[in-house]
Formats: sequence, C-alpha cells, structure tokens
Amino acid sequence: MNPDKAQFLNLQRVPARLNVEEAAWHLGFLPHEIPVLMASRLLRPLGSPAANGCKYFAAVELEKCRQDATWLGKASDAIVKYWRLKNSRKSGTQAGKRDPAIK
Repeated sequence: MNPDKAQFLNLQRVPARLNVEEAAWHLGFLPHEIPVLMASRLLRPLGSPAANGCKYFAAVELEKCRQDATWLGKASDAIVKYWRLKNSRKSGTQAGKRDPAIK
C-alpha cells in the first residue's frame, strides 16, 4: 500500500475538504474513477471549479456516500458501465451486444 494512502487512512480526523486522490482513498475507489463518478452525477465537487482546475470534495458528504450501500452500488455500476462502453468502442461492438463473429 502506498505510504501516503496508509497515513491518510489512519488519520483520527479527516480534513474537511479532500482532493481527488484523497476522496478516492476515502471512498475505496481509484483516483481515475472519480471523474467517472462526477460525470455520472454521483459525486459533486465543492464550489464551481474550472473544468481543468483542482477539484475538492466535502469530507462529510463523502462519509455519507461511504456508509450508503445503495450509493456504493450505483457508483460501482457506473464505473462498470463506463468501462464496458469504452471497451466496446475499442472493439467496435455495441455495449451489451455480442459480436456475431464470436461463437
């Protein structure tokens, strides 16, 4: 485990606002999955950051999400759906449909 991640997860008191990497650690996702959750409108950054700006998230909101099994299920499904769609574009097949050449 990354020593920074281990140190963060062992904090007694989490900072009030977390960056993308810390939010991912807190929720149990990978940092590159946070933009997917934002695009799916399952996670909202604080304020109105620029598209290419640094995003911060409220720790209290992340804690609510972390303890909500329904939200975690929706978030996991959104990530699976994202990768399924991305991989189907790469292979040239439509998401959810089998390639007729594969038997």
